Amino acid sequence: MAKYRIRKDDQVKVIAGKDKGKVGRVLRVDRDAGRVLVEGVNLARKAMRKKRQEDRGGIMDIEMPIHISNVMLMTRSGETTRLGARIERDAKTRIARKSGEAV
Repeated sequence: MAKYRIRKDDQVKVIAGKDKGKVGRVLRVDRDAGRVLVEGVNLARKAMRKKRQEDRGGIMDIEMPIHISNVMLMTRSGETTRLGARIERDAKTRIARKSGEAV
């Protein structure tokens, strides 16, 4: 199992693929497959059946996972950066490589 630094609820930017340049929030990280589910990215059309009486069926757009190497973390200032780690007072903190600020 590889070491991934991107976590759920991180703001990421897609750097490769058909959705290159899109920005979204990470909804789920699959560490075994090395994939992430990003909000509003890599949409696929899927025929969905009604599960309950009040649900709508039909063709819906759902997000599909993309490889974790195709996304890059964004800082609060909006620039993409790689991640590093710093140990401060017995706690590991994620830091942005470009600016050195804590993420």
